[in-house]
Amino acid sequence: HLKIGDILIQINENKGDIIVIDYLKIMAIIFLLLVSIFSLNKSYTSTLPTVIIKNCYDGDTCTTTKGEKIRLACIDTPELKGPKAKPIEAKESKYFLNNLVANKRISVKRITKDRYGRTVGELFKNGLNIQEMIVENGHGKIYKKYSHQCKWSR
Repeated sequence: HLKIGDILIQINENKGDIIVIDYLKIMAIIFLLLVSIFSLNKSYTSTLPTVIIKNCYDGDTCTTTKGEKIRLACIDTPELKGPKAKPIEAKESKYFLNNLVANKRISVKRITKDRYGRTVGELFKNGLNIQEMIVENGHGKIYKKYSHQCKWSR
C-alpha cells in the first residue's frame, strides 16, 4: 500500500483501483469543523449589542443612526484628504464598507475611545468580521500599532 499524506489515498496493488474514501471522510470532518467554527462565531456575535449604521465617512469610520461615530479597530484604509491622501483608493474603500453596512443592523464590539472621542470597535455582519473582510478584499491593511486589539489581526 502507498500512502500519500499519511491516509489520503490507498492503491490496491491487485486490481489497480484507487480508493479515496478516507479523503472524503477527512473532507467531511473539515467541513463540519468549519461549520462549527462559523456557528460559534455567529453565536458569539449574537450576544454583542447591535447598531444601525447610517453611513461611513471613509473606509474605516462609520456613524450610527444615533450619532455614535465608530472607528473600525485594527485596520487602516486609504485617506480621502491630507498629505497622504489616495482619493481613488479611499473612495473604493468607502464604497466597499458602505455597501456592507450602511442602513443595516450590525453587531459591534466596543473596545475603547480614541483621542477624537470616537468609539473604537469591531463590526460584525451575520457573524463575519467586517474589518477582516476589508483587509481580505484589498481595501485596507492591518494597523500594526493597534493590531493587538483584535484577535484576528494579531
